[in-house]
Amino acid sequence: MERLIEQGLFASRWLMAPFYVGLVGALVVLLFAFCEELLHFILMIPNITANDAVLGVLSLIDLSLAGNLLLIVIFSGYENFVSKFDDADHVDRPEWQGTVDFSTLKLKLVASIVAISGIHLLKVFMNVEKTSEQQMQWMIIIHLVFVVSGVLLALMDRIAVSAKAIKVKK
Repeated sequence: MERLIEQGLFASRWLMAPFYVGLVGALVVLLFAFCEELLHFILMIPNITANDAVLGVLSLIDLSLAGNLLLIVIFSGYENFVSKFDDADHVDRPEWQGTVDFSTLKLKLVASIVAISGIHLLKVFMNVEKTSEQQMQWMIIIHLVFVVSGVLLALMDRIAVSAKAIKVKK
């Protein structure tokens, strides 16, 4: 009975696979948003100002970072929780693939959120006349919460790694 339960629990990891396939769908949606933003940016070129150019590029970078984040979550989540990829000898395999554990994934996720939040904040600063002072304050507070959360998460992971190293030495 115990073995049957354990096999069932182990097989239940495959319930996560549709989540990762769904995230691939979200990546396709993000690609459409990127293409739309790029087309909008290209159509602005005849009358573009330096400020508009920077804002357009920041929007494209923002979408690119979100896409990168999705790929990291898809690849590492699938490999950590469902199954290993059978592509170890593929020439295009990313170097980080197979090396991102759950702890590293959390840090990459928080770092990406901080970067995306920073880009949004920079876009607001470049259009400061369109944003109320209260909205600006809240955006800064939220960004600082992301930054502090990231630092605390990294510190907790560092403490956990140090604790494991001390246990191994004993």
